[in-house]
Amino acid sequence: MDRSSLFQLIQEQLDPDNTGFIAVENFTSLVEHHELQLDPSKLDMLFALVQSNEEGQVCYQELIELMSSKRSSSFRRAIANGRRTLQREILLDETGLGVYKRFVRYVAYEILPCETDRRWYFHQNRLCPPPIFMAIITIVQIIVFMCYGIMLNKWVLQTYQPDFMKSPLVYHPRHRHQVWRFFSYMFMHVGLEQLGFNALLQLMIGVPLEMVHGILRISLLYMAGVLAGSLTVSITDMRAPVVGGSGGVYALCSAHLANVVMNWAGMRCPYKLLRMILALVCMSSEVGRAVWLRFSPPLPSSGPQPSFMAHLAGAVVGISMGLLILRSYEESLQKQCSWWVIVFSFITFLLFAIFWNIFAYELLGVQLPPAP
Repeated sequence: MDRSSLFQLIQEQLDPDNTGFIAVENFTSLVEHHELQLDPSKLDMLFALVQSNEEGQVCYQELIELMSSKRSSSFRRAIANGRRTLQREILLDETGLGVYKRFVRYVAYEILPCETDRRWYFHQNRLCPPPIFMAIITIVQIIVFMCYGIMLNKWVLQTYQPDFMKSPLVYHPRHRHQVWRFFSYMFMHVGLEQLGFNALLQLMIGVPLEMVHGILRISLLYMAGVLAGSLTVSITDMRAPVVGGSGGVYALCSAHLANVVMNWAGMRCPYKLLRMILALVCMSSEVGRAVWLRFSPPLPSSGPQPSFMAHLAGAVVGISMGLLILRSYEESLQKQCSWWVIVFSFITFLLFAIFWNIFAYELLGVQLPPAP
């Protein structure tokens, strides 16, 4: 029996009047005797959905969404109410797993806050598509840094080298009409220390997030942090250039840390308190280093050093947009009102930043540093 046949059987036999609901007793009997092959996690959730319903009915639309690997907010609430009915052992008790499956289990416990989601992810995970976005971004950043390091013969504080600012990738206020620079600055880095910090976090946090939440959502979050970073600098630190992928990195990290804090009891990653403190110390130190670099004399003749405001803007994007994305694992964002509020807010900020960059510099008489 294929999936469409099962849906038709359910509707014809259990909901002939098209009420949109199915009696629990009839639905339980159908699930126990159906011929459709389901993964264990999905079958567990079907029974939990049935047993958590106090009105003796199952919503037909929620059943369709589950069988189509979509999970609505109402379905998540039903599962939360019936989670105690899930009888399977937790993932940590499963034995005989291969290397890849053990890694998938590790990622599930690192990223997801409840056992139901972890088991769902573990059973439905496939290697294709692989988490290539963060890997490609990191590789390109390393290649670009190596090329400029060899060309400038400088590996630390490259921004003190006048030729560094001549790169077409750097965001510079004199070249803000070149729109690609609002994104391309993420491939340039101040020095080996900034590149190492960003690359490490992109691989340790970005790759697991991409494995769980998918390339589309994580790339959207990362690029939103990058764009918000350069636009925020153009508004709040108008004379400063920007380099580094810290806007995107801080969007990912702040979203993940906020998700861990808000689901503290459910997270099962080892040494989570120690790791949380270590992450906050490292991120704060990186911001402090960026602030020192921005204002520390002597300043090079080419003008101000890169701004630190991109870090803060990325963190704001992560706590707002990123936290909602991470809390909506396999749920449709388009059906959530809060998602559209965040999208509207981001678009409003984007339009304001565009008008600011077009008109504000002349109206305020900002003295920009010379073009490199």
